Amino acid sequence: MTRSNMDNMFEVYINNLWRQLETLAQEKLRLEAEFGNMQGLVEVLKNKYKDELNKHTEMENEFVLIKKDVDEAYMNKVELESCLEGLTNEINFYRQLYDEEIHELQPQISNTSVVLSIDNSRSLDLDSIIAQVKAQYEEMANRS
Repeated sequence: MTRSNMDNMFEVYINNLWRQLETLAQEKLRLEAEFGNMQGLVEVLKNKYKDELNKHTEMENEFVLIKKDVDEAYMNKVELESCLEGLTNEINFYRQLYDEEIHELQPQISNTSVVLSIDNSRSLDLDSIIAQVKAQYEEMANRS
């Protein structure tokens, strides 16, 4: 091999290396751009995750509050049902007591006689009524 032949070989080799370097530089730029895009996407996804986590926490808190309200409503319902049962029992007791008293008083009522006295003595002054009607009639006759 001659010196010029070696120079050509080195030149071709160096040119090859330069092309590889340029290709690698372009690949590096492409990968850096893709990396930047991925970092942006990761940031967006992190923010979405934080938002979803906050929503999840809010929903859990709301669930706890709603469950508390439901528990209170249920306890109130149980208390009202208990009160209703007590009042129903009391009404039934008074109904039985009333029926028993009626049953005991019925014979006494049937054996009782009632005497009513009515005052029919009405004093009507027919003479004055007739005189008034006669006066009204004469007055009407005089007008005609």
